[in-house]
Amino acid sequence: MSDLHDSRFATRDRHWHPKALTPDYKTSILRSPRQALVSIPQSMSETSGPDFTRLQFGRHDADLLLNFNHGGLPIGERIIVAGRVIDQYGQPVPHTLVEMWQANAGGRYRHKKDAYLAPLDPNFGGVGRCFTDRDGHYCFRTVKPGPYPWRNGPNDWRPAHIHVSVSGPSIATRLITQLYFEGDPLIPLCPIVKAIANPEAVQGLIARLDMSMANPMDCLAYRFDIVLRGQRKTHFENV
Repeated sequence: MSDLHDSRFATRDRHWHPKALTPDYKTSILRSPRQALVSIPQSMSETSGPDFTRLQFGRHDADLLLNFNHGGLPIGERIIVAGRVIDQYGQPVPHTLVEMWQANAGGRYRHKKDAYLAPLDPNFGGVGRCFTDRDGHYCFRTVKPGPYPWRNGPNDWRPAHIHVSVSGPSIATRLITQLYFEGDPLIPLCPIVKAIANPEAVQGLIARLDMSMANPMDCLAYRFDIVLRGQRKTHFENV
């Protein structure tokens, strides 16, 4: 094996992701497997499609300040969330579909099963999508989501967060994660975050304030780079 081959091989760290069964994260009790996993061959449709290059985008799909406008702008702190999708060797992943969804500034999702007392924002839908460009860049404009309580423990709260999906070249390669915001005191208290044993993995889920990307007198900006595979990979949800 050549030195070049050695330098490009990245061993998968099985301890990077949390254990499937993490009792303090209550929903993992029902969702985690009880028996040994079975390998199932993937079908052609799972590995070859869909072809996202033909996906039709709306004018404001990546702008959550405008894509659910019903006569006004959403309430909340206006922010930009942007970064790059790269592989384990630092090379860009171009033309891949990036989707995101989030709660509004009050901490409530536009979902029929969200019963939190915070009001819905009539001008905020909470979803967006875009393609990465040839250098792997993506960018969304939105409002900073609010924290919210959840029925995991007597007083557990989710930190402000945004869910992010990266589709890759096929439906079988779709990966889902969530980003948090730098400086949020709720991050170390969250049972989902505490299920991640590696502190570096937790840091990889935190979007950093980046004033160089901010729009003066308009939006602050947070940078969140996503690394696929390798030793610096972004932690993805698996429970």
